[in-house]
Amino acid sequence: MATETDRTAPRCLVTGATGYLGGRLVPELLDAGYRVRCLARSPEKLRDHPWAGRVEVVRGDVTDGESVRDAMEGVDVAYYLVHALGSGRDFEATDRAAARTFGDACRAAGVRRLVYLGGLTPAGVPDRELSPHLRSRAEVGRILLDSGVPTAVLRAAVIIGSGSASFEMLRYLTERLPAMVTPRWVSTRIQPIAVRDVLRYLVAAADLPEDVSRTFDIGGPEVVTYREMMRRYAAVAGLPRRLVVPVPLLTPGLSSHWVGLVTPVPRSIARPLTESLRHEVVCREHDIAEYAPDGPDQPLDFDTSLRLALRRVKEAKVATRWSSASVPGAPSDPLPTDPDWSGGSLYTDERHLTVNAPSDEVWTVIEGIGGDNGWYSFPLAWSVRGWLDRLVGGVGLRRGRRDAHRLRVGESLDFWRVEEILPGQLLRLRAEMRLPGLAWLELRVERDAEGHTRYEQRALFHPHGLLGHAYWWSVVPFHAVVFGGMARNITRAAEHASVAPALR
Repeated sequence: MATETDRTAPRCLVTGATGYLGGRLVPELLDAGYRVRCLARSPEKLRDHPWAGRVEVVRGDVTDGESVRDAMEGVDVAYYLVHALGSGRDFEATDRAAARTFGDACRAAGVRRLVYLGGLTPAGVPDRELSPHLRSRAEVGRILLDSGVPTAVLRAAVIIGSGSASFEMLRYLTERLPAMVTPRWVSTRIQPIAVRDVLRYLVAAADLPEDVSRTFDIGGPEVVTYREMMRRYAAVAGLPRRLVVPVPLLTPGLSSHWVGLVTPVPRSIARPLTESLRHEVVCREHDIAEYAPDGPDQPLDFDTSLRLALRRVKEAKVATRWSSASVPGAPSDPLPTDPDWSGGSLYTDERHLTVNAPSDEVWTVIEGIGGDNGWYSFPLAWSVRGWLDRLVGGVGLRRGRRDAHRLRVGESLDFWRVEEILPGQLLRLRAEMRLPGLAWLELRVERDAEGHTRYEQRALFHPHGLLGHAYWWSVVPFHAVVFGGMARNITRAAEHASVAPALR
């Protein structure tokens, strides 16, 4: 295989690079010697990844034929790693149209290989009985196979890896519930697979012979039930044995509410995950090994997959998370810096404080906000707001942070999304809780004319309709406690940190 500096090396186009698997596939392709181009709706979300300087990033959307065709120029292998997961009633039509657009562009550009990661479907179950999301993924696979481009459709069930939605769901259900009444799907047989094996097969698929165009089932070496997965997680994590009692009353819809309340995975994503577990998902073949031979201890067994994922979590080395991709229904436009709000309102709450501490100490506190570090004001209010958001199907506070100290543009932070970072100067967060409008929180540090450190904090809200205006004025009385307390406590934390070394 050619080295990454070889300009004759094959070029791969990766869609979904801002997501969980796409963000992990890119460095694997680079290490394998491929040149990589990423197609992203928001290229700025990729700029803080450690591999960003080694790839070409183009702006576009798989539903926009022109941008896809432009992105295909000079591409040898195209990876389709996007899904309209939980994005409304018409998501199947969106998936269908996007797959056709992508397949047509691949064919027109002379792409030699198309690779798609879909879901493992149960044997003998007609499409009409599948969950809508599993049915849509199967349809996307067929559309790409019919595109006229040699296509490899890899089909996986539950993917186990630090930060994956399936792993987070398993982890929190097991850790938070020593005894649980569960749906019937905990007895469904599943063939989980480690994320590193998924990535290995995805990379190998780029080099398949031209006459290979088919589906491949990929899975780990074991077939287990979800109940066994929870018990084995408890054993690997050093937890007492969990009592699991399945009952017939919890439908997938009710299960998604239950999962949404107990885990960080919001209902919009929990529902397709639980629906996909209604039927047995077990590999019917392992033909991929003919082209990507398994080495010793490959694919990884379930317990090893868990241990590796848990180690990554404990060491804060989670490269990407399920929440790396935008939450369905989260706002994308406009920005609080936009000069023209089309006649709309933009409410603000601004706080300014002089800080008796170096600016880098203030920035350290700002960049470490959220997750286990909290929000520096009235913890009960933040917790209640998080729970209310979960109850109405939002993401709540429990998504936490990928890293305890460093943030990247585009990643999730509790019920916010990091929209902009100017290191040492500005952190802008966009709200992803359920709101009748758009909201941002800006935290800034700078030096004034006299050389003093100045902390600036601004909360912004763009209301949608009368309900949005009513919402803003209903919470204004609490701003002094929530936002005022945040500003004071952040600056105090910075001042304390700057004084602490001198006292040692």
